[in-house]
Amino acid sequence: MGLGDRIQNKAQEVSGKVKKSVGDATDNERLQAEGVKDQAAAKAKQAGESVKDVRDGLDK
Repeated sequence: MGLGDRIQNKAQEVSGKVKKSVGDATDNERLQAEGVKDQAAAKAKQAGESVKDVRDGLDK
């Protein structure tokens, strides 16, 4: 996984946390849900990339 991908995924995860927090503070369910969705998507991407890294390491 490239550094750029790691940064993008982490940025998406942090953005999701902020959206969820703002949604919590303002009782905005749509924003809360969007934040949770963004966090989940970022974590899924990170997990997929980690699997690729391990597989690539085993191939060497």
